[in-house]
Amino acid sequence: MTRKVTLVLLDKGGEPLGSLPPFTVETPWWPEVGEVVDTARALWNIDVVVLRTIGPPDRSGPPGGEVTYVAEVDPASRLPVLAPADERAKADVEPHPYRAPWASPGGPAATTAWATAALEARGVTPTAFVQRKSWNLSAIWRVETAESPLWLKQVPTFFAHEPALLRWLGAAVPGVATELIVGEGGRALLAHVPGEDRFGASAAELREMLTDLHRIQAYAADRIEELLDLGVPDRRNHLALPAIQTVAARYGPTLEPALRTSLDTLVDGLPERFAEVAACGLPDTLVHGDFQGGNVRSDDKRRVIIDWGDSTIGDPTMDIARAIGGLPDADRDTLVNEWAARWRSHTPGCDPARALQLMLPVVDLLYAVVYTGFLDQIEPSEWPYHRDDPPDCLRSAVRRADLIAS
Repeated sequence: MTRKVTLVLLDKGGEPLGSLPPFTVETPWWPEVGEVVDTARALWNIDVVVLRTIGPPDRSGPPGGEVTYVAEVDPASRLPVLAPADERAKADVEPHPYRAPWASPGGPAATTAWATAALEARGVTPTAFVQRKSWNLSAIWRVETAESPLWLKQVPTFFAHEPALLRWLGAAVPGVATELIVGEGGRALLAHVPGEDRFGASAAELREMLTDLHRIQAYAADRIEELLDLGVPDRRNHLALPAIQTVAARYGPTLEPALRTSLDTLVDGLPERFAEVAACGLPDTLVHGDFQGGNVRSDDKRRVIIDWGDSTIGDPTMDIARAIGGLPDADRDTLVNEWAARWRSHTPGCDPARALQLMLPVVDLLYAVVYTGFLDQIEPSEWPYHRDDPPDCLRSAVRRADLIAS
């Protein structure tokens, strides 16, 4: 699967200059813009910074297919002949209240200037900022220095607790999470971690990852107030019901009639379900929020858990449910049994396996809340990334509940 990319070039004042001819890149994932930047330089000898996608909210979504980005072009670049920017592009470059700070001309330069000043104050001179990712949830650059590469990351306001949390994790459980060099206001400079993001990790790898995560969660379970003071969102079960009800009312009418009826039954029964979960005695703690192999980086010598922007205070079943998704039944059972044993050792008398069974449909409901929150805080041109997620999560919740009941 490939992407057919069109770049609409903007000057530093935000005015459309025109569009480059469409070109193809091999990487299908829309947020990954490194190949887009490299191809524009190779084909036309121009330097661009990709800002965001544009287009009406009802277009097809990622991965692959056709996608149009707006990009700020370096004023020193000698431009090729450009096609006129279409009306869609002209409309979408107008300011929007939910636009990410890095998604407008001048935004990336402000972030790299912040990083340069922070590094120079520590006696390090960056030699290059290589753009790797730009979308509604983050902007990421690889920072080249004379000693070793670093990473520059910026997140939206609803993830702005990530740098403070990384600082806390570095002191609480050193070496398990990404090392923060400096961070403030949603911007962070991070140490380089050798290896690869472990997408598609085996059950054996996930066993080690879940052991690392438990170290964090066992420590955090007794420090909820500290984490709340850092700005980590509170999604504990006793607070989640109104948000779930709102999302179910918003998207439930879009579901098939049979699923809609089952969703109503599931949501109506949540107070009793949450009471049963509480009786299982599993403590609330720090939840990563997207715990899967792709958010663990390893070189087979060291593992580091990355991307803590989705983190919340909540039920640890959310992370184990995410981690075991897609595994064969036997592997799932083994990992769940080991996970449950760790929690029973930490909290004698608790019943983690029962809590997980009760929470499986709720986990999907909570993800529907998360994705709805994204949609409500990003501009419409970025909706295709998340548009289908809330109803899909509601469908999954109903199916899990039906399977458990049967």
